[in-house]
Amino acid sequence: MEFRSAILVHFLLISLALNVGTLFRNYCNPNLFFPKSSNKNHSFSIQTCNASTSLSSSSNVFDRILHLDYGDPTMFEKYWQNVADKTTLTIPGSQSMSYFSDSRDFYWFLEPEFEKSVIRLHKLVGNAITDNRYLVVGTGSTQLFQAALYAIASPESLTPVDVVAAAPFYSGYPATADFVKSGLHKWAGDATSYTNDQTKYIEVITSPNNPDGFLREAVVKPKNCRRTLVHDLAYYWPQYTPITSPADHDIMLFTVSKCTGHAGTRIGWAIVKDRTIASKMVEFVTISTIGVSKESQLRAKLILDAVASSHEQVSAAPPFFEHSYELMAARWKQLRDVIQNSKLFKLPDYLPQKCKFSGHTFAPQPAFAWLKCEGEIDDCKAFLESHKILTRGGNNFGVSNKYTRMGMISRDQEFCLLRERLYQIG
Repeated sequence: MEFRSAILVHFLLISLALNVGTLFRNYCNPNLFFPKSSNKNHSFSIQTCNASTSLSSSSNVFDRILHLDYGDPTMFEKYWQNVADKTTLTIPGSQSMSYFSDSRDFYWFLEPEFEKSVIRLHKLVGNAITDNRYLVVGTGSTQLFQAALYAIASPESLTPVDVVAAAPFYSGYPATADFVKSGLHKWAGDATSYTNDQTKYIEVITSPNNPDGFLREAVVKPKNCRRTLVHDLAYYWPQYTPITSPADHDIMLFTVSKCTGHAGTRIGWAIVKDRTIASKMVEFVTISTIGVSKESQLRAKLILDAVASSHEQVSAAPPFFEHSYELMAARWKQLRDVIQNSKLFKLPDYLPQKCKFSGHTFAPQPAFAWLKCEGEIDDCKAFLESHKILTRGGNNFGVSNKYTRMGMISRDQEFCLLRERLYQIG
């Protein structure tokens, strides 16, 4: 009897020790509360270029045209396919029938739940100040850029307000500024050579910059005139660049397309300090499209919430920004491995910084590669086009055609074909 009791006590002590050990391990494990990506799930593994993706053994590897002119963010498709159960939206036929979403004054077409999700994500990442600001939703950030120009330009002005940006500037700015020829504003070119003899001008700062990926600040020094700055922060997310501080500017533009990859949803938002400017931006959206699709806002809300939750909760899916960061890091390493051995091409060099969101210290890894052709190649775009690689030439960005812009966020197979083709070109 005593022997059996001793055995029972022995097993009870072992059980107690194991349970205490488990509790101690869980309590001391930060990943229990702050999940990090392990990528142990094969569905979320980072793809590297090999025979199965680059198709180097295939006879038609050089026959396929690579469309890298646009920044179509299909790279993110696999992630969202694997979390479809958390991001599928069903909208009853009776929902969202009214024009109106919000009874608050000029916010009439902004879905309140979408606004909450935007603010939640910015507070999580720490890339923009949202307190005491006005949020304006638009059909992509291009509409919001137009709305900002409309809001800033004075209808009483006898001459159009100049719009400038430092070269290389985003290729869409000149056409957008001049498109409707309203007389309110006009494109005035490169900010670095702009002489501000007007009473008022608008400078657009894209940071990180499209096409070259560098962080930007205003370059024009105002004299006796009034300037208004518009900050396009579409790429100020931690998969592309270190988040060093929350942006705090008068007008800041963001878009879901480059944040999460949902370009087809056509949703952007502006964070605006001044109520009058925000109200006039809403007026522009009202006149041009009578508001913004509620269905798109509801879908964007669901996606943004899924991103935030992936960082705040433990799940089978890795945190979205961590996974996307690793994906961009892998692509840039593979591209640089090819370019560093080439005598024809050169890429920009970026300085690493510590990201306050992720804790990683890294150099920018932009959504586009800003490629320079060396030697006697004067038209880099035409040279690559002769090898069936379609890019956007430097003249579209206000600089020499020795530069061209290539998309880095296409599907795995297309990226691997690009890498292989550049290697073969030399």
